[in-house]
Amino acid sequence: MAQPDVGVEIVGLAELTRTLRKAGEDISELKEAHRAAGEIVASYASSIAPRRSGRLASSIRPMKQARRARVVAGRASVPYAQPIHWGWAARGIKGQPFLSDAARATEGQWLPKYLADVEAALERVVGA
Repeated sequence: MAQPDVGVEIVGLAELTRTLRKAGEDISELKEAHRAAGEIVASYASSIAPRRSGRLASSIRPMKQARRARVVAGRASVPYAQPIHWGWAARGIKGQPFLSDAARATEGQWLPKYLADVEAALERVVGA
């Protein structure tokens, strides 16, 4: 079952990453910016995720990556995270997009902080 990508695209992030590498800057600062944004989304997603046992909600976590902010749900012991989120028509499961909803609902919290962190990284490269 193909899963559509849901997210926010930051235009120029790939170029920023390349520029930081060329300038010799450590891009781990972007990892922290991505993780911080993801933490806000993950916290809210956990609070709105459908609950039976609570295992799905407790499996939601941000990933610390240099190229993007990413929040994931599920693991080997919670294999039903994707069908719950996206739905599974063949099984009569209607999607409950708690991760997508959380990203949209918290955008006013994570986006300004994220943009400030990216801007600070850019200023260090330009100033170098």
